[in-house]
Amino acid sequence: MVEFVLCIGVFWMPLFLGTIIIGFNLIRAVQVTQVCRDAGHMYSYGKDFTQPTYQNLLVSLAKGLNMTTTSGNGVVILSTVTYIDTTQCKAGGYSSTCPNYQKLVFTRRVVVGNSSLHLSTFGTPNAGFLDGSGNVRSGDNNGTQGYLNDASAIASGFSNVVALSAGQYSYVSEMFVQSPDYDWWSFLGSMGVSARSIF
Repeated sequence: MVEFVLCIGVFWMPLFLGTIIIGFNLIRAVQVTQVCRDAGHMYSYGKDFTQPTYQNLLVSLAKGLNMTTTSGNGVVILSTVTYIDTTQCKAGGYSSTCPNYQKLVFTRRVVVGNSSLHLSTFGTPNAGFLDGSGNVRSGDNNGTQGYLNDASAIASGFSNVVALSAGQYSYVSEMFVQSPDYDWWSFLGSMGVSARSIF
């Protein structure tokens, strides 16, 4: 009986609870992946997620994930990335090249949900460069900072995922959701699931 209790308490019970936690998080991961893909798809088709109508639509898609438009346990980060070539540099007043020439940069960033939960894998453009619709200003050769000349606008590591050339854009959706309801063992750290879709 002592061996049975020790075996159940030390080995089988933690294994059983761990299986339950991983199973529920896998279910949540499927939902997060679907919401992330749907958000990215709508964003790539031009839906403006700075508008309350589309933010509320996104939150309704994430039903059960305890996410609101500005807080909760989830965040969706939507970004537009492009490749900077000579044409764009010249439009900014540069003779031929600019500081971010031949780099992939953010031209738009919209965040829905709890922005303090998670940052984009590829970086975060300076918030001072964003307008009310999330567009990153271009910057110019007259001292105005933006995606043509500021390092914060560079999408770090994005070229390892997608190769873009002049005139091409990529629409990125990243989502992270915490799982505090399944975080039964706090010493393991905060649990959560994430997903990414690129169009």
